[in-house]
Amino acid sequence: MKERPAFPARLDLKPTKAKASNPAKPAASRDRTPVLGLGLDSQAVRARMMQRLRDDGVDDDMVLSAMNEVERHRFVDTALVNQAYEDTSLPIGLGQTISKPSVVARMIALLRQGHNLRINGQLGRVLEIGTGCGYQAAVLSRVAKEVYSIERLRGLHERAVDNLRHLRQPNLHLLLGDGMLGYPQGAPYAGIIAAAGGDALPQAWLDQLAVGGRLVAPMASSQGQQALVVVERTAQGYQQQLLEAVHFVPLRSGIA
Repeated sequence: MKERPAFPARLDLKPTKAKASNPAKPAASRDRTPVLGLGLDSQAVRARMMQRLRDDGVDDDMVLSAMNEVERHRFVDTALVNQAYEDTSLPIGLGQTISKPSVVARMIALLRQGHNLRINGQLGRVLEIGTGCGYQAAVLSRVAKEVYSIERLRGLHERAVDNLRHLRQPNLHLLLGDGMLGYPQGAPYAGIIAAAGGDALPQAWLDQLAVGGRLVAPMASSQGQQALVVVERTAQGYQQQLLEAVHFVPLRSGIA
C-alpha cells in the first residue's frame, strides 16, 4: 500500500497537468480566469440562495456558511452563469452535472449529523466519490479538516483542478482514479459522500469508513428508483437508513 500523501497538502502554483501514469496521484490546481460580472459575484445573489436553503430546512450553520463562501458561478460554464444560483442541476460536460445547491447542502448536512468523528467541530477526514467540476469538494473543504476527492473521468478531474486553483485549499486533495475502489491510502474516513449511485454500496467504501463515521450516497431502491442512503458504522456493525428520492448519474468503475 502506498503511503498516504502528507497533510496538509501544498498546492504547486505553477500550471501542471495530471499524469495518466499514476491515477491516484493528488493533483495541484491551475489558474483559471474567474467568471465575474452579471452581478454573480455579489453577496446579495448568494444571500437569496441561502434563504432558499433555510426555507428548505437546512439549519446547519457550518454548512450554510460554507455554501455562502463558495461561489458556484465559478464552477459552471460561462453560458450558464445566469443559472448558477438557481436550485437546479447544470451540465458540466461528459454527460455529468453539478448537483442542485439544495442537494449539496442536504447531503453535507447529513454527513455532519450523528456520531461523526470531529475535530474542533469540523469533520475529520472525508472522502468524496465523484469530484465533477469541484463545487462540492470546495464546500466540503470548509467543513472538514481534510478532503480526498476522486474522479474517474480525466476531463472532469482536470477541470476541477482548474476550478479549484483560486481557492488554494491546503486540506483538499484531488485524485484521478476509480471511485468504486475508494482511496484506502487515506482511510479510515470520518465521512464518505458520493455523487453517483449504483444498485449497492461498494464494499470498499464500507471498509474504509471509520467506526463512528457516516456515509451518504444515492442508491437504487428495490423499486429501481434512486434514494439517499445514510450508513453509520458502529462498533457492532453498520446501521442503514433510506431517505428521500434523488436523481444522480450512474456509478461506474474504471478510469476514462
